[in-house]
Amino acid sequence: MPRAVVAIGGNSLITSPERKSVEDQYIAAGETDHHIANLVSDGWDVAISHGNGPQIGFILRRSELASSELHEVPLDVCGADTQGAIGYMLQQNLINDLRERNIDRSVATVVTQVEVDRNDPALATPTKPIGSFLSEDEANRRRDEDGWDVMEDAGRGWRRVVASPKPLRIVEIDVVKQLMDTGVIVITVGGGGIPVVADDRGDLHGVPAVIDKDLASALLAAEIEADVLVISTAVEKVALRWGQPDQEFLDSMTLAEAKAHLDEGGHFAEGSMAPKIRAVVQFLEAGGKEAIITTPENIGRAIAGETGTRITQ
Repeated sequence: MPRAVVAIGGNSLITSPERKSVEDQYIAAGETDHHIANLVSDGWDVAISHGNGPQIGFILRRSELASSELHEVPLDVCGADTQGAIGYMLQQNLINDLRERNIDRSVATVVTQVEVDRNDPALATPTKPIGSFLSEDEANRRRDEDGWDVMEDAGRGWRRVVASPKPLRIVEIDVVKQLMDTGVIVITVGGGGIPVVADDRGDLHGVPAVIDKDLASALLAAEIEADVLVISTAVEKVALRWGQPDQEFLDSMTLAEAKAHLDEGGHFAEGSMAPKIRAVVQFLEAGGKEAIITTPENIGRAIAGETGTRITQ
């Protein structure tokens, strides 16, 4: 069977500010799963990854509010929590959807660690805002008492910042491969994976960091030799000069064109499309054949060549 990695954004599980409860996220996961079930029905073998930014924020906020009575939750454990919770939502919805189609396939979530270099410069220069907005006094207190790195965030208040190191190795990749080789649809590298580093003995330890889930998905796609990496996002197609009067939607790009657009700057916003294009470049440079960027509801049509932006060698 042809093999695809489908990367789902964590924000896609929250369809509006008024619909962010666990029940709302479950419903949204089911809507996305419906389109993935279509791929399975069409004969694709699928691995699923997902973001977890908003969900991490919710856990951190609950932890802060309860800190007078309970211990706070470390960031790496927050990542594990979201992998389990979001994986459960995707897993159960997909099992139900496949059963209704009389497709006999198992689905499993793998709580996944992703190793990063303990000497990665990013670990020394945290830049990724997480958690609640704080007053300057509270930010300074957390910095002094808890060792947080903090920064002022675009005039909106102070926030904790953590590192976003490059993913190097999916620790459980052999398990993922074994499951997929037996026909299991696997949900893995949730939130980019739980970031871990190896000490001098080779023992793994969690670190307070956030790995870009699209880069981790690109690594996953290369490791399992996927035929296509699908990154689902809020727009049907990638655009050059996004939001400007001369905005131009793209049906396709080559690897060389994607790299050139990144180098030119001004086309893809950081924190939204730029990391996705970098992930695509990483996958193609690792030997991947093609990647597609589109909305969740257009995944099937995009793979069929009817929409989305296709990036190839």
